[in-house]
Amino acid sequence: MLIYWHVEKKSLAIHSQLINCTASEVAAMIEGAMRHGTTMDVEANYTDSHGQSEIGLGITRLLNFDLLPRIKRINKVKLYRPVAGEPDAYPQLTPALTRPIRWELIAQQYDQMIKYAPAIRTRTASTEAILRRFTRNASHPTYAAMLEVGRAQKTIFVARYLRLRDLQREIEEGLNVMESSNGANSVIAYGKGGEIASNRRDEQEMFVLCLRILQSALVYVTP
Repeated sequence: MLIYWHVEKKSLAIHSQLINCTASEVAAMIEGAMRHGTTMDVEANYTDSHGQSEIGLGITRLLNFDLLPRIKRINKVKLYRPVAGEPDAYPQLTPALTRPIRWELIAQQYDQMIKYAPAIRTRTASTEAILRRFTRNASHPTYAAMLEVGRAQKTIFVARYLRLRDLQREIEEGLNVMESSNGANSVIAYGKGGEIASNRRDEQEMFVLCLRILQSALVYVTP
């Protein structure tokens, strides 16, 4: 089992999920951003490579918040061309460029894609269930359109990330907050080395809830 945390910039854990090791971290990332149970609006979510994907970028775009990942081997990422028929438009980017975005597919499936955003927001369907459904039918046209949205969004993000040092620092600072939180958990958690000793699901969930209480209690500790 894994615990997937959502932590805001001031190190307060706003959401936790107990997930299987094989579960999608992308789905957990989206679920936590939507169901954190606080009055705050999540405008952006920092994550590492495991918490991002092209479909994840597509869904977060539809949900109207920024996914700001630290992408491993970003130098290998391919950028999608904005339009067809202009092979010489970006000569300095030619080695990194691939095919154009299929905007016509996005336009055809737009109404269908938009239906998934309120379904996730209102808990009519979970992100995990939606992704599992599409994974079983990867040729689904709506899934293909979401991937195209994600590819466009990823291209925009990578271009911004490589150009803006401030964005790079912002993402690193956000992820450092999470690493610091994990370090604190290893100290205050009553499991050996931060590990959950029990294999029972109910005891694992109780462990996570108690850890949340301990995290919140730290707010009242003064130096």
